[in-house]
Amino acid sequence: MTRPLYHHSTQLTFAAQVQAVQGQEVTLDATALYPEAGGQAADTGTLRWAGAEAAVTGSRKDKATGQVWHRLTGDLPPVGADVTGEVDAARRWRHMQRHSGEHLLAQAFLRVNPAFTVAAVNMASPECTLDLLGDPAELHVRAAETLLRETLGRTDLTLETPVVPEADLGRYPLRRETQVRGEVRLVIFRDEAGHPFDVSACGGTHVPRASLAAPVVVLRTERIKGGVTRVTFMAGEEASAYLSEVYASTRALAQGFSVPVERLLERVEALSTSHVALQAQLDALHASHARTLRDAAPAQLRGDLTIKTVRLPDAAGLQAALSDLSPATVVLAVTAGGRCGVGSSAPDVSAAAVLKAALVQTGGKGGGRPDLAQGGTADPAAFLEAALAYLPA
Repeated sequence: MTRPLYHHSTQLTFAAQVQAVQGQEVTLDATALYPEAGGQAADTGTLRWAGAEAAVTGSRKDKATGQVWHRLTGDLPPVGADVTGEVDAARRWRHMQRHSGEHLLAQAFLRVNPAFTVAAVNMASPECTLDLLGDPAELHVRAAETLLRETLGRTDLTLETPVVPEADLGRYPLRRETQVRGEVRLVIFRDEAGHPFDVSACGGTHVPRASLAAPVVVLRTERIKGGVTRVTFMAGEEASAYLSEVYASTRALAQGFSVPVERLLERVEALSTSHVALQAQLDALHASHARTLRDAAPAQLRGDLTIKTVRLPDAAGLQAALSDLSPATVVLAVTAGGRCGVGSSAPDVSAAAVLKAALVQTGGKGGGRPDLAQGGTADPAAFLEAALAYLPA
């Protein structure tokens, strides 16, 4: 079994002895390098021995033996070698902030509503996830964020990590039941008066003070299968950097619109409303232009059937050109970009059938109804010829 020095979260250097080597992995009698577990990614770092060193790129724990195996690059130290290890400090601190942020945010949600219990977590990337039961809505998310922000800003919560016998767990207000048996390591964030804010069974690394995980920011939520809501959040330095970048971009955007940041949303909403109105006007102009081109197109008469072929400059007017036809009329339309369509007001001519037959000849995809069908073709001119050939003589 490897002695887990990483339970002392801020210990970043250590001395150990190589116990075994297999492939590109070694196991030591003790290590401060955290192995991937519990939704937290593994530490990276460096091992050094007698004139050599190797980078540690990952670690895993063998649950059956308790051994932690470190994956190395390059040469490996021999069995029995004395080594010193160094944990990548920046990576470790980011992981501690993520993991503590997850505990604290989960507790905040639980305090908003006891139904918001944790189903799963993942902290392998800067955007961490907390899967919650209980269907939290946006107002609950804002309430949890506010509760946690005020707690971290006004209360000094310090970390305790006692290891207690399973029989003593009833003395602790665990946020969620644990499946760990025997000796159980607890992660407790407690205030100056001795009151616990959060108590969880956990083997991960954590910040010594909860405020070091701030800010904890929810980025978005989404419903996933099984009635679970996935909360995506960031914590600590990564959250601060993200918010700083977002603010810088927002400020630049606001300056471009000649408004202060706090009025940017108002400005964007006004522009969006204006865009919708202008788009409606543009669509109406496209439709009017397309109908004008259709009505001006020469007509071919085949018995009682009137056939018109139209070449449109833009696909935006395609549906308008194919709609509201005079009786016993078929319109064949194409655009420069390869869109094509058939409109029919003749009871015995199916627009969908004509389109399908023409696309079989010229290549392309599409479909529709007896009165209107649309698609795409690589050869608009050939499409018109094939569609004309399909229509009754």
